[in-house]
Amino acid sequence: MTDNEILEKVADNIRLERLRCRLSQEKLAEMVDISTKYLNMIENRKANPTVVIVIRICQALNIDLNTIIA
Repeated sequence: MTDNEILEKVADNIRLERLRCRLSQEKLAEMVDISTKYLNMIENRKANPTVVIVIRICQALNIDLNTIIA
C-alpha cells in the first residue's frame, strides 16, 4: 500500500466515523482541539496528520485506532 493510499483510507474513515457519530467538522475539531480548516484538510486528503492527532480524533469519536487504519 502506498503512502497516498494510506492517507486516503485514514481520511475516508475519519469522515465516515464523524458522520456516523453525527458530528460536524466544527464540533469534532473543537473536541480534538484543532482548527476546522485543518480537520477539513485531513478529510480532503490535503494534510497528513500526526499520529497524535489521529489518536485524539479516535478518542473524540470513541473508536479504536484500528477502525481508522483498517
